[in-house]
Amino acid sequence: MKLVDVISLGCSKNLVDSEKLMAQLRANNITVAHDSPNPRGEVAIINTCGFIGDAKEESINTILQFAEAKHRGTLKKLYVMGCLSERYRAELAEHIPEVDKFYGKFDWKGIIQELGATFRRDIMNERSLTTPHHYAYLKISEGCNRKCSYCAIPLITGPHTSRPMEEILDEVKRLADTGVREIQVIAQDLSSYGTDLYKKNRLAELVDAIASVDSIEWVRLHYAYPAGFPHDILDVMAANPKVCNYLDIALQHSSDHMLKQMLRHISKAKTIELLDEIRQRVPGIHLRTTLITGHPGETEEDFADLMDFVRTQRFERLGVFPYSHEDDTYAWKNYADDIPEEVKQERADMIMALQEGISAEINRAKVGKDLKVIIDREEDGYLVGRTEFDSPEVDPEVIVHGNANVGDFCTVRITDSEDYDLIGNVVNK
Repeated sequence: MKLVDVISLGCSKNLVDSEKLMAQLRANNITVAHDSPNPRGEVAIINTCGFIGDAKEESINTILQFAEAKHRGTLKKLYVMGCLSERYRAELAEHIPEVDKFYGKFDWKGIIQELGATFRRDIMNERSLTTPHHYAYLKISEGCNRKCSYCAIPLITGPHTSRPMEEILDEVKRLADTGVREIQVIAQDLSSYGTDLYKKNRLAELVDAIASVDSIEWVRLHYAYPAGFPHDILDVMAANPKVCNYLDIALQHSSDHMLKQMLRHISKAKTIELLDEIRQRVPGIHLRTTLITGHPGETEEDFADLMDFVRTQRFERLGVFPYSHEDDTYAWKNYADDIPEEVKQERADMIMALQEGISAEINRAKVGKDLKVIIDREEDGYLVGRTEFDSPEVDPEVIVHGNANVGDFCTVRITDSEDYDLIGNVVNK
C-alpha cells in the first residue's frame, strides 16, 4: 500500500481520534498523509463531523469529492468514520455507494483490520500528532449526559464516559516524551469528569497530576459546563502556575426564559454568581464562552438580555452560533424553528460587533506589559504565538518580532494591539 490519506473534519476531539488511527497505521508500516486537499493516496479515510448543519454539509461535500476521485479511478478505496457516519450510516450508505465501508465514532479500529493491519493495544495511547510538535489535545472523556434542547452530541456520542486517570496520565507522559509542552484538555463536558468512573468529580486531581509531568509547562481547560461546575478546580488553577488562567465554559444564553427553553438547568443569577466566583478565586483569568442566537422562542427581550449580559460581563473570548434545528433533538421534537435564519445571523453579528469593541479595550490594557508567549509558527518576517489566555485555532494571537524558535516559550513585551491580536517584541527566551 503506497499511501493512505486521513482527512479530519470538525472539532479537536475528532482530531484526537484521527491521530490515534494514524499512529496505528504507521505502526503497521503504512504510509499516512493528513488533510491532503485532494486525493493522492490509494486509500482515503474521512473522519466526519455531524454537529450542526454547516458541519454536516462540509462532511458530505468532502465525501462526495473523494467519491468522485474513486469514480475517476484515481482512488482505490474510500472509508468514512466519525460523528456523521455514527448518526446517519444507513442513509449515507444508500446515497453514496462509492464509499467502501462506513464506520462510526467508536468502531474506527475496524478500518485497521479492513486494511489488512493489526490494532496494537500496546500503543493505544500513542498519537501521530497533526498539531505543531509543542502542543497536543488530550481527550479525557467522551459523551454527555446533559441533553440540552438544541444539542445532538448525546445522540452521537452516547452517555458521558470518563477515561481512567492512569490511562490519561500515560498518554500525557508519552506526549511529553515526544516534545509536547502544552496540553489542551478537552471533553464534551469537563465538569462531569470522574462522576461515572469514580462516583465523584476528580477533574481537579487529574489536572494537578497532568501539570506535575516535568516537561509540561501549560495545561489549558476546554468545555466546562456551568451547572454542577467543580469548584475545586479553581484552587488548582490559582495555585499551580502550569495551569493556564483560562477556562472555556459554554453558557449559551443569559435570559431565564431561554435557559429554561434550552434545558440548561441553571438560572441567570446562578450563572453570574459562578462567573463572579471564578474571577474572584482566579485573578486575571480569561473566560471563553459560546452563545446561541435564534433558539426557538427567543424574543426581542431575550436577545436584549443577552446583549446586556455580554456588555456587562465583558468576556475576554467569545463566539456565537446561529441556532441549527437538529433532527431528533429535544428542540426538534418539541419546538418550531420559529426564528428566521436572517434574524439568527443578524443577532449573532450584533453580539460579535459588541464583542469586538470589548476585545479591543481588553487588548489595549495589555500594551506595555511583558507576557509569556509560546511560538506556534513563523511567517514572512515575524513569528506568531499565543499567551496563556489563548487557545489554538479559536483565540487571538500575538505577532512577535525578534529571535525565537517554534515551540519556544519567551517573554514578549506588548507594544501595540488590534481588535483581537497583540503585537510585541521578544525580551528574552
